[in-house]
Amino acid sequence: MLFLIKKVLPSTSAHALLLVLFCQIPCAWARTAFQTRCEDTLPKTISVLSANQNGYSIDTSVSYKMLTRMGSAGTGGFVLGLTKMNSRVEMELSGQVLQDRASAYECIAPQIKVSLIYTPMKVYVGKEFPVGSCPYQEILQHELRHVQIYQAHLPKVEATVREALSKAFQAQPLYAPAGQAQRLLQQKMDDGWLAYIQGEMNKVEAQQAQIDTPAEYARLSKTCGGEMQKILGGG
Repeated sequence: MLFLIKKVLPSTSAHALLLVLFCQIPCAWARTAFQTRCEDTLPKTISVLSANQNGYSIDTSVSYKMLTRMGSAGTGGFVLGLTKMNSRVEMELSGQVLQDRASAYECIAPQIKVSLIYTPMKVYVGKEFPVGSCPYQEILQHELRHVQIYQAHLPKVEATVREALSKAFQAQPLYAPAGQAQRLLQQKMDDGWLAYIQGEMNKVEAQQAQIDTPAEYARLSKTCGGEMQKILGGG
């Protein structure tokens, strides 16, 4: 029996949780005839992981007052630039299931495909700051630091998740009571792996917070010989 399930999870905060749901007991002794059939005839369990980045664009059409509302600054100050990034995790499960009436077990050799995707990032610089001006360049460079952190983080997540998947599945079939393998595999991925992967993706936000500090805002406000303050005027 073959099955195919595809799931997409947009970027959300989540807690890391790994669940072990499959019975490993049938693998503890010398191979039974059923184990031999599973391990020698099914395709090997595999996991394929890919990470896709789609660059960024710069938008200078939005006022800093609108960016302040978009950014929810909550500090009484203004948002002069903003970087928006959306990510998603796509997971596709397929595989073949074999059943053994004598033991009332079945085996499954899952084929797991995981994609980590950044949609194109958008970097906003308030439209009040002329392109090429000193304030524009200062704001843009600040926002590009956010872009660089996002871009550097995705390969790290890819490596971490690939290693975790490899250790968890080890190219072997999984065993479960008859009729439950597909459901348990789906539950394992939904309740454990998707949350774990999203948690790894979300770790980037702690790094981003280190850029947006009061000291950085104070520095920006004093750059360009007062041009920034002149443009802002009285707010």
